[in-house]
Amino acid sequence: MTTKSRPLATLVQRALGGHAAIGLLASALLYIIALTGTLIVIHDRWQRWEQPAIAETETLSPEGAQAAMGTVLASERGKTRTTHLYIRMPTGDLPRAVVTTDHGGQYVDGAGRIVGREAHAWTEFVIGLHEYLHLPSTLGLIVVGALGVALSALVVTGVLAHPRILRDAFRLRTRHDAQIARADWHNRLGVWTLPFVLAVALTGAFIGLGSVGFSVLAKAYTGGDAAKIYAPIFGHEPKPDPSGAPSPDIAAALRTLATRVPYAVPTYVIVHDPGTRGQHVQIIAEHPRRLIYGETYAFDARGQWRGATGLSDGALGQQAAASAYNLHFGNYGGLAIELAYMLLGLGLCVVTATGTTLWLQKRRRRGLGGDRLAACWEVVIWGTPLLLVASIWLRAIVGPDAPLVWSFWGLLVAGLAIAAVHPSWPARHRLQQAALLSVLATAVLHLAIFWLPAWPIVAIDLCALALASAGLVIRGRAAPVSDARVRRSPPPGGGSHPLAGPRT
Repeated sequence: MTTKSRPLATLVQRALGGHAAIGLLASALLYIIALTGTLIVIHDRWQRWEQPAIAETETLSPEGAQAAMGTVLASERGKTRTTHLYIRMPTGDLPRAVVTTDHGGQYVDGAGRIVGREAHAWTEFVIGLHEYLHLPSTLGLIVVGALGVALSALVVTGVLAHPRILRDAFRLRTRHDAQIARADWHNRLGVWTLPFVLAVALTGAFIGLGSVGFSVLAKAYTGGDAAKIYAPIFGHEPKPDPSGAPSPDIAAALRTLATRVPYAVPTYVIVHDPGTRGQHVQIIAEHPRRLIYGETYAFDARGQWRGATGLSDGALGQQAAASAYNLHFGNYGGLAIELAYMLLGLGLCVVTATGTTLWLQKRRRRGLGGDRLAACWEVVIWGTPLLLVASIWLRAIVGPDAPLVWSFWGLLVAGLAIAAVHPSWPARHRLQQAALLSVLATAVLHLAIFWLPAWPIVAIDLCALALASAGLVIRGRAAPVSDARVRRSPPPGGGSHPLAGPRT
């Protein structure tokens, strides 16, 4: 190699290293989104799990909803006037009524009395991590939406790159080479989860990038007024009038809805600009056996009917937009669909993890290095669930105002930095064991402290115990394969395996 070519080769190697690091970052974000998305499928149940001692109620009558609004507004006297008041009606997944204003949320009982502060900080932390990666809202939606597009592209190109992938859907080679076994699991799970991954990736991209598109259109055509852009789909907003007025009659609105649309199940009551002459009421109600998240019904301050938005029977675009949310989050079909989404979500986590691991091993076999990248990847794969569990403990010790976002990202970045400097530090099996034991310990302690007859709360602990115990058993029986063994072991038949790359 000449003197002139050496700097060029060094530059190329650095460029390849930077390219690989960027690819690893994208894979890490996809994995985090997949893992947190799997968790928040049952976010209502997590909310109960996080605050198990809150009194629950199966229903909230129109009179109870009216009383709850008055009680919460009275408790906020002396504060700035809230612009929106939300009453979340009790459901099967969350049999608790919640009143939320600009100043926070309060649980109320069936009579409208406040019974506790809504303080499920960990659940909101996980939701924010999945939907925004804790970035500013617009930037977070752009990043997550773009990752949804990237995931869709990975699924399509992965299928096209393996012509026999459907024929070999149930073929697993696990005895000869750890790399081949990992590739088989990656390909098989990729096939089994294909419809699910495409559905959640495309709807996630639609939700994320669609919101950004609305913002761009608002800046271009309405002077930044996003309400005018959303109006053709989600309905128009009346003009505000800030002069004072008595509280609206939401009880009358609920009774009117029950009379006019008896099959609709109210999930949210929204009061816009309460206590002003411009106030109005919206009720979001689910329609049984429909994929839409609900129809929005409008009422004036006296509870008189103004009409429906059209999400249930309007233009096809409206119905499609209203259906994307439930299709993405699995909020339809009850517990069976939620469990199916979680299992398929775990499959997507495995596909993401094994895909990047295969790529890193391929780089190593080609002599491109990658020990530091591989170490960082192990921190992402096993450090992320470990830090999610640690966030539960931090919330339990410090309270609902604990700095969950800063602690999670700070510790994750610190772990990645240590792995980059000392690649041998994050031993995979130690991180595995720590993550599984942390889940086991958390479930046992929560079950011991908050043993309650409410089975959905206990069920999360029991499922966590079963999964963590199974993981520990599998880990104990599995013989660890060193990186050196993986590099040296030839594929069956002595030929060159496509994942191994050219031999030197």
